[in-house]
Amino acid sequence: MTGWTADRIPDQHGRTAVVTGANSGLGLVTATELARRGARVVLAVRDTAAGEEAAHRISGDVEVRELDLAFLDSVRAFAAKLAADHPAIDLLVNNAGLVLLGPRRTSADGFELHLATNMLGHFALTGLLLDNLAAARRARVVSLSSITHKNAHLDFDDLMSEHGYRAASAYGRSKLATTVFGIELDRRLRAAGSPITSTLAHPGLTRTNLTPRAWEHRGRLGRLAARLGLLVTQPVEQGALPQLRAATEPGVRGGQFFGPSGLWETRGRVTEARLGREAADPAVGRRLWAVAEELTGVDYL
Repeated sequence: MTGWTADRIPDQHGRTAVVTGANSGLGLVTATELARRGARVVLAVRDTAAGEEAAHRISGDVEVRELDLAFLDSVRAFAAKLAADHPAIDLLVNNAGLVLLGPRRTSADGFELHLATNMLGHFALTGLLLDNLAAARRARVVSLSSITHKNAHLDFDDLMSEHGYRAASAYGRSKLATTVFGIELDRRLRAAGSPITSTLAHPGLTRTNLTPRAWEHRGRLGRLAARLGLLVTQPVEQGALPQLRAATEPGVRGGQFFGPSGLWETRGRVTEARLGREAADPAVGRRLWAVAEELTGVDYL
C-alpha cells in the first residue's frame, strides 16, 4: 500500500505531545510514533497501571498521567498539574474514545457517557490547556472523528439521549459532536488570530480493543460479533495514520480532515476526508459550543 506513512513524520525533538487514551489501540500507536521521533509524550489515561505497562513498550521519553474524561473534576486536576509542569504544549491529540452498545449509562457528572467521554471531556481539556498550547510554536489540536458522524444528527432538545435510547446512535452523535467541535475550534482560533491549528482525523474501520468491549454485554453472541467485526477492519497501525498525519505533517491547514481513501473511507491510504453536512454547519457549531461551555463550565474563545 502506497501513500503517506509514519516514516514521513518529521523530527519531534523539543516538542511536548499529549495523547489521551494512549495506553492501547490508536492512542498507543500514535504515542509510540511520536516518541520514536523524539517528542516527549504524555500518556493521558484513565487506568494508570495500563498506562505504565504501555510506557514500558514505548521507546522514548514518555510519562503517564491519570485522566478520566468522563469526570470533569479529573479533567480539571489533570490540566492544572500538566499546565504547571509543561508551560508550553505543542500537540494535543484528543484520541480517547468510548463505544458501548449496551444500556444507557451516565458519567459522574450526569451526562450520557458517550458524549461525556468522546466530546465534553475533550472540549474542557482543550480549553483548560489553551494557554499552554498558545505558548508553543505551531501548536496543534487533533480531534478524532468517525465515519459514523456523517449519518448522525444532534438533537439539542435531547442531547443526552434520554428518550428512545439507542447505543449506536448515541455513539454516532458523540462523534458528530466531536467533529463539530474540531471544526468550530478552527473557526474560533482563526477569528482570534491564534497560532494554534485545529485539525481532525478518523480511522475508518480499524481493529482496536473498542470493538470487543462494545459487544461484551451480549455474552457469547457478543464475542462472536466482535470476532466477525475484526475480519472487516484494518490494522491499528494503518488506522492511526490519519491522526498522525493531522498531528505532524508540515503545512497542514486548520480544519483539514484526514481519513482512509478506500471503500467509503473505511480503509486504505490516507487522504483528505469529507465532512458530513451537519458537521460543517457554522450554526450547529455555535450552538454546540454554547451548550458545551454551559455543561462543562469551561468558557474560552
